[in-house]
Amino acid sequence: MDPTPLLRSIPLFEGLSEEDLAALGGALERRPFAAGTMIFAQGDSGSSMYIVETGDINIHLPGDASRRISLKDIARGEYFGELALFDEMPRSASALATTDTVLLELPRDTLEDYLARRPRVALAILRTMSERLRETNTMLSARAAKNVDEEFERNLSWSDRLADSVAALNGSWKFIVFLLLLTGAWCVINTGLVLRAPLDPYPFQLFNLALAILVGLQGPLIVMSQNRQSIKDRARADTDFKVNLKNEVNIETLLRELAEFRAEAKHNGVRLQDQA
Repeated sequence: MDPTPLLRSIPLFEGLSEEDLAALGGALERRPFAAGTMIFAQGDSGSSMYIVETGDINIHLPGDASRRISLKDIARGEYFGELALFDEMPRSASALATTDTVLLELPRDTLEDYLARRPRVALAILRTMSERLRETNTMLSARAAKNVDEEFERNLSWSDRLADSVAALNGSWKFIVFLLLLTGAWCVINTGLVLRAPLDPYPFQLFNLALAILVGLQGPLIVMSQNRQSIKDRARADTDFKVNLKNEVNIETLLRELAEFRAEAKHNGVRLQDQA
């Protein structure tokens, strides 16, 4: 299977030409993993990045079942472990194959040889990396918690507000009572009791046409409002996930620091007893 189309969809290599992508694809190593296999663990030394050709990968912070923190699920066309190509720091998280998976491995040595033969490609990769770092810095510097409803209200157009108003009105007793009163008044006026020459005599064809037009307009407006509400619900869920994830990471950090503090305090206590 030619990995070039897969590489073309990856932002890290979006500045590369077709020739460069084909040469890089030929240098990749295809590695299969069975479901449940650990690709690498947090703290392992890393020297490769991986591209998912088939299957699913879960990136997480290790711990017991109640303390394991899932960071991201990686699917076909996505990649992970790219920082190992540019530094020799330990892995910052663990990667687990949740299904039978085939990964395309790009070792650091292979990338170095590739860049030595094509130095202009390094600028394209570095440009993409800098953009991702800026996006990450922006995300980390911003607050995870935000008022989704307030942001949506601020960006609503007049047509969006009209659709929401129609949806809110149609779901109220005010509209039902108004429609019943209007129907009753129209029937009384056009049965000859008030006007000798009714504008819309029985069977009230003009009124039926007006109701049909009203129903025809109400439907799309209500659906528009419902679709926007679904988008708002997804935005709320995404915000809740980010807040929960940030809280879990902070709690995990506090627990780790507390355990280190207790171990250090216990060690200092033992040392003081020995000195006494």
